[in-house]
Amino acid sequence: MYDYRRGGGVLGAFLLGGAIGAVLGLLFAPRSGKESREMLAEAAEKYWTEGKELYETGVTKVTDVYETGVAKVTDVYETGREVAAEKTEELRDKIDAARDRLKEQVGSASGAAREKVAEAVPAAKEAAHKAADAVKSGAEVAEKKAQETLDIVAEKAAPKAPPAPAAEPGGDLPAV
Repeated sequence: MYDYRRGGGVLGAFLLGGAIGAVLGLLFAPRSGKESREMLAEAAEKYWTEGKELYETGVTKVTDVYETGVAKVTDVYETGREVAAEKTEELRDKIDAARDRLKEQVGSASGAAREKVAEAVPAAKEAAHKAADAVKSGAEVAEKKAQETLDIVAEKAAPKAPPAPAAEPGGDLPAV
């Protein structure tokens, strides 16, 4: 369906109505055939020229609209590309800033951990030395106790020798 709001249909209808009216007027005019043909030829030439001019105007308008559209699309494309490049750069800057903050936080956390470890090392060394001394003295005590126990066990396990006979008065000679 044709859209009459654009105005092109009204102009076309006006021109068509004018052409039909001219043709009908010539056909019913009280003139001779030669005069009517000349009039028709002149009218046809006039309308042909107007049609060419209308065509030329239409081509010019369409070309202008096309070029304007291409320019606008190109402009929008370039603007979009520039905006995308700016947003990409902003995003890169934000990522770099976040990366730098993260490096700083990790660095400060590792520095704090090193400081705490450095503070704890002397106390841990001292505790280890005390534990080693306690283990050493405990081992010495255990060794003494074990030796005493072994001595007691050895004493009790040793065979008892019979008591030696008392010496008789008479000498050291054996009795026969």
